[in-house]
Amino acid sequence: MAAEKSKTTISKKSITLAQKLIDQMLSLMGTEAKATAQEDKENEAIRIDIDAGEETGLLIGKHGETLDAMQLLLGMMMRQKQEDWVRIILNVGDWREKQEEHLKDLAFQAADRARETGEPQNLFNLSSSQRRIIHLALGSEKDIETESAGEGKERYLIVKQKS
Repeated sequence: MAAEKSKTTISKKSITLAQKLIDQMLSLMGTEAKATAQEDKENEAIRIDIDAGEETGLLIGKHGETLDAMQLLLGMMMRQKQEDWVRIILNVGDWREKQEEHLKDLAFQAADRARETGEPQNLFNLSSSQRRIIHLALGSEKDIETESAGEGKERYLIVKQKS
């Protein structure tokens, strides 16, 4: 097992910068949404929660694509403005929590199918962050292992019994 990495704290300067940048981004998008940036110690990140009211669906986009794009862009903007890279977690409503719960359910269903059939279960059309959630969810299962296969957009996750 890899050595445990040291916990880092996010500076108030970084949180203030993230707040300023997300406020500018939302303003440029012409939305009435309000954002709150804060430190997420568990994930060693800046967590930004957006209250978008009726515009929630617009900011999440199809399968979270707009939200993921905004998160990526915000991370890149943060990197340009400061020396250190800081992980950003952008959330609208409870979308990320609901998505994570759905992915964990999917992971355990795939693990159960792998146990019942003895056949590896392939999970397609997952982003790298979605694959990571499934890897972590099944990491403590003694008889199940996960691995990613394929390249680029063809990358997928395999859930199988340990041999």
